[in-house]
Amino acid sequence: MAVPELTPSLLHTNKDLPTLVVGPSLGTAALPLWAPALPYLKQNFQVIAWDLPGHGESKPSTEEFSLAQLATAVTNTVQALRADGVIAEGTKLFYAGVSIGGATALQLAVDHAGFFDALSSICSAAKIGTPEGWKDRAELVAKAGTPTMVAGSAERWFAPGFIEKEPVISTELLHSLQNADRFAYAHACGALAGFDVREQLAAASDPIIAINGAQDTVCPPADAQFIAETAPKGAMAVVDSAAHLAPAEAPEETAALLAEFFLKS
Repeated sequence: MAVPELTPSLLHTNKDLPTLVVGPSLGTAALPLWAPALPYLKQNFQVIAWDLPGHGESKPSTEEFSLAQLATAVTNTVQALRADGVIAEGTKLFYAGVSIGGATALQLAVDHAGFFDALSSICSAAKIGTPEGWKDRAELVAKAGTPTMVAGSAERWFAPGFIEKEPVISTELLHSLQNADRFAYAHACGALAGFDVREQLAAASDPIIAINGAQDTVCPPADAQFIAETAPKGAMAVVDSAAHLAPAEAPEETAALLAEFFLKS
């Protein structure tokens, strides 16, 4: 196992504003996932996204990694951006991620307390699925490729009617899944198989808001409630119109929830 290398994308540059680092869902590139919310986010934040290994701009991983190593990779990426002057010293730093990106938020709170001023776990949970289910998926995708995931993901990712209502957004997201590296996707599945911070969250000191979609069958609102009740500075919100990709499905509402929570932290 090794800490993977992640490639950041500067979605909106303004060093006078607090920086918001945004993370992806498994199978999505960061840009199509967060682009719908960007017009609302950039009013309050400089926005920097990162891609999972083998997704979007990030090169494929060459070996397995854990969620703890993925969280460390995020901190490494941010520190490099600070060293390059992209993130100004002394400005506030926030993090929001979706699904595996949300799991990364919780791992960051557990392993890197205080690195971010506040975090958001979106459409995620302190434990997602079962180790057996993730291992089975990893084996399938490594053998047959990410296109095997497209039909199932289309059902899980979006609330009913969203694909018909927003064909461009949904098509771009599904294309990013189809284009993802199959072995890197399998490595991410392996990371999720070993992810479980339910016991550690009670000791997390960072402010955390869990935002889950009311129509999410993968990470329902009960998962957000657990985070809010377990983390000492936890809060939660439910987006009624969203399933598993809230920034793309309900961009204005998701951005407003993040701004309200972060700007008072």
